[in-house]
Amino acid sequence: MNFTERATAFSCRDSWLYGIVSLPEQAISRGVLIVVGGPQYRAGSHRQFTLLARHLAAHGVAAMRFDYRGMGDGEGDARTFEAVDDDIRHAIDRFFAEVPALREAAIWGLCDAASAAIFYAAQDRRVTGLVLLNPWIRTEAGIAKATLKHYYLARLFEPELWDKIRHGRFDYAAAARSLAGLVGKVLPTIKQAAPAEPCGPSPLPERMFHGLSRFKGRTLLIMSGNDLTAREFSDLTSASSKWRKLLNSPGVTRRDLPEANHTFSRREWRDQVADWTSDWVRSW
Repeated sequence: MNFTERATAFSCRDSWLYGIVSLPEQAISRGVLIVVGGPQYRAGSHRQFTLLARHLAAHGVAAMRFDYRGMGDGEGDARTFEAVDDDIRHAIDRFFAEVPALREAAIWGLCDAASAAIFYAAQDRRVTGLVLLNPWIRTEAGIAKATLKHYYLARLFEPELWDKIRHGRFDYAAAARSLAGLVGKVLPTIKQAAPAEPCGPSPLPERMFHGLSRFKGRTLLIMSGNDLTAREFSDLTSASSKWRKLLNSPGVTRRDLPEANHTFSRREWRDQVADWTSDWVRSW
């Protein structure tokens, strides 16, 4: 299907934000808002977001990608993924104004943009879908466990490691320091006998669970196999009964690319993600 692209500008509080709308000749009533993870801008790594938006438009799905405040061309101060609710709301307002055929939207986000989408979605009835790729659920203990489990164990089977050892090029001191640091982050969570008294915000995994459990729309979860962020998310959620129940609910669809890295940088991975996204958005 033929499509056009046009730039758009809109205000968010005291800042101007800029985006690109990819508009098919005949758009279905559900569009996709692509939220950028930081620090990058609306084109995405290896032009991933540009190509995704064009793929969606070619299949009848309007898409919009934009820079939120402090990123790319967006005015204002830089902010974390936990402080972009206003940016997303104003972007959706503009998206619906640009594409009158829209009645609902899915938010697409990779890494901390997926986490931002989870925090926002339940607040806005126009958001009926989430596409979450390798969600950022980072804790010090979580990434330490994932690194020990998926990096250090995997290294034992790499010929390059044993070649370094045989030729005296392996830095035992540096490896020991790194391993000790990781173990030091994991042990307190193992030894902890009872939950600590709350002081300050809840941990990120708890806030993400609360956000996603409040969302009543549909979710497409796309996970890389060769990525520690994805492994941390999978390890944490598979070890939690409430997370397992949530992610196994009828409204959640999961797709896995075992060989893919964090940003799905190869063409076949990127194209598969685009196909899964467009098929899912048009399937309900």
